[in-house]
Amino acid sequence: MTNRIRVFLVDDQTLVRQGVRSLLGLSDRIEVVGEATDGKQALETIPLAQPDVVLMDMRMPVMSGLEAVQSMAAAGNLPPTIILTTFDDDQLVLAGIRAGAKGYLLKDVSLEQLVEAIETVNAGGSLMQPALTQRLMSGLEQLNNNFVSLEQPDPLTERETEILRLMAGGFSNKEIANSLGVAEGTIKNHVSNILSKLGVRDRTRAVLKALELQLV
Repeated sequence: MTNRIRVFLVDDQTLVRQGVRSLLGLSDRIEVVGEATDGKQALETIPLAQPDVVLMDMRMPVMSGLEAVQSMAAAGNLPPTIILTTFDDDQLVLAGIRAGAKGYLLKDVSLEQLVEAIETVNAGGSLMQPALTQRLMSGLEQLNNNFVSLEQPDPLTERETEILRLMAGGFSNKEIANSLGVAEGTIKNHVSNILSKLGVRDRTRAVLKALELQLV
């Protein structure tokens, strides 16, 4: 029998971790070798467990999954990682893939789909759910259609760039306000200015265009 693929679970919800572990236990191709409840704990324990594949939740206390992926990627020790989340959020898809994740799945996937995804990234491939891929591609095409004749947008201030990076990370106005220690209304004003300068009408298109122009 071939060696099992070693998988590490990162999710702040105990029931979710237990559920995923139980499901993967039904497969003779997968072995769960460790768990973490937040990104900080993941950074400490993943190197010890030496998994082949990591299943990483996005929104967690202490340190988000995105921050953990970014940190491991910057250190050059990011295992093949699948973002596994209940949030159908295009901004998180963009941020996660840009940070170095190899795949993105919603938590409503079947065991067969999850095992197939783990095997794909373990073999060096990448994946995203088709519906998400289609929306992202549509967003990029729409940007290209809308902005092909536009010149470089008005320059963003240092604070606006900081907020745009947090937007790319999938954080809400309230989360950004708490992070920066300012009122939520102040963040809303900054976001409005960012959208105006980039010539877009929503946050997702702002992030898409910022990535396209390498502003973040």
